[in-house]
Amino acid sequence: MDHSADESGLLEGSDVGSQKERVVTEEEWLQKWEMGNIGFHKEHRHPLLQKYLDVLLNGRSGLRIFFPLCGKAVEMKWLADMGHSVVGVELSEQAVKDFFSEHSLPYCEEPVPEISGGKLFQSTSGNISLYCCNIYDLSSSIVGKFDGVWDRGALVAVNPRDRQRYASLMINLVEKNSSYLLVTVSYDPNKHKGPPFYVPESEIKSLFGNCCEIKCLEKVDDFSEKHRQWGLDYFLEVLYLLKF
Repeated sequence: MDHSADESGLLEGSDVGSQKERVVTEEEWLQKWEMGNIGFHKEHRHPLLQKYLDVLLNGRSGLRIFFPLCGKAVEMKWLADMGHSVVGVELSEQAVKDFFSEHSLPYCEEPVPEISGGKLFQSTSGNISLYCCNIYDLSSSIVGKFDGVWDRGALVAVNPRDRQRYASLMINLVEKNSSYLLVTVSYDPNKHKGPPFYVPESEIKSLFGNCCEIKCLEKVDDFSEKHRQWGLDYFLEVLYLLKF
């Protein structure tokens, strides 16, 4: 069954009433990690990143790659092992520490002077740097700029009212000629309140379209029993390339 109707406009405005005002607090996200309610975490490398890695790297080596709202994403070590410099930001200190412990990576911890309460966790090898703070406390003066971004579970987790703020930050953090792989999810937003939130293609274009080329690379049927329990009858992952 073809569930691309959402991308053709039939659902473009339907998230306005059902999800537009939805807010997930910092405390709720921290509690998810504390309670182990992290169904959004994937134990294995994401197949879309593996498939389109060359699109992200574009023949380049030694890149600075950013993972927004990184959790304990296993892909961070994978890319670091290839020789890239990985930088992530995550609200949950537990998630950051879990990442290093689960990969048996020694690290050092230090405060971030520019961010009240912010901490930087860095692998002793120096190629993985994870900032523990609110993502909106970051700026290019603190973390520099990036050649690539892997955004999976980030834009779709941001409160809908904060998307413009998020997009503006991301645009300010990328270098010219950078490649940004963005994974969104597509489902009927009237049947599930999120997160993950439904972000239509029209909104991606309004958020980023003035600054980059946007190309939809692939749509994947990711429907599972979990989504059935949410009351959904389809659930897609949609991969975009944002080329700056």
